[in-house]
Amino acid sequence: MTSPLDRLSEHLKKRLKRAAHPEKVRPMLATLTNKRFSDSKWVFERKLDGERCIASKRDGRVRLMSRNKKGLNTTYPELVAELERQAADNFVIDGEIVAFEGNLTSFSRLQNRMQIKDPAEALEAGVAVYYYIFDIVYLHGYDITQLPLKERKSILKELLDFDGGIHLRFTVHRNENGEQYYEEACEQGWEGLIAKDSESGYVHRRSRSWLKFKCVNQQEFVIGGFTDPKGNRVGFGALLLGYYDQEELVYAGMVGTGFDDETLRNLHEKMAEMECREPSFARSDDELPEHYVHWVKPKLVAEVGFTEWTPGGKLRHPRFLGLRDDKPPGNIHRETGNGHGGNGK
Repeated sequence: MTSPLDRLSEHLKKRLKRAAHPEKVRPMLATLTNKRFSDSKWVFERKLDGERCIASKRDGRVRLMSRNKKGLNTTYPELVAELERQAADNFVIDGEIVAFEGNLTSFSRLQNRMQIKDPAEALEAGVAVYYYIFDIVYLHGYDITQLPLKERKSILKELLDFDGGIHLRFTVHRNENGEQYYEEACEQGWEGLIAKDSESGYVHRRSRSWLKFKCVNQQEFVIGGFTDPKGNRVGFGALLLGYYDQEELVYAGMVGTGFDDETLRNLHEKMAEMECREPSFARSDDELPEHYVHWVKPKLVAEVGFTEWTPGGKLRHPRFLGLRDDKPPGNIHRETGNGHGGNGK
């Protein structure tokens, strides 16, 4: 059986590195930027609002891993089955698992699958999921991360049969016209775009070779406490949110919208087991609420949408979107939009 690597030029073959099949892969991460650009050396993909997933297949067996190396096979058994049916073997790929609300990816809807660990229950949840694959890092005994992105995407498209199933999708891209595509993305209600240097290799860290163009403000925050509910509300009133600046947990404000009654009850039950006497937020922050508040150990991470940051460094009009268990609390920092790339147009 021929390999997509066979067609590479001798020059590109020199970038291949013999390696054992990796047990774990740290994913490449994009840097937020507020500067949109167009550049013939960059490609632009739709930014998907879901759960990052590294998938590997060896000797016919598939393993799905989250960004923080948690197993996902029992949560998304239909993805495992479809990858097992693929003729291709001995590879490691990278992508995003999503659910849709209409034509838009919905992290809130995906929540109804992310928390399920039983395969039968997952399939009966009534939430269809799709794996949008955008990169490949290992194939047929070789680490291929030093190949240019455009070559890796070509190899990926050749390797897998994206027409023979339901749940696997190749992540398409546009060339060059990033600014126009960004305007179209925002008009359609997408979260944004990912701009990628087509000549770049795959690095296992956050990089400015991949950039985020966001149409909406959305990021993860650490939950550091909650307030008591008022009136007929159940569970709790609002979550107290923060992010890490070096070793300090900085208070970013409260979010009290985006919850249904089931979420209020379930999340309150989780937080009640984590209550502590003192706040984990930096002591220098004098804006912390003093009454009807419960402090919790900073172990939970929430995905939150918001309109903007206030001049005082707090969230304006935040809305809870869901819990994340694929990102460690200590890795949650404020996204500043200082990344840059392209030719600066």
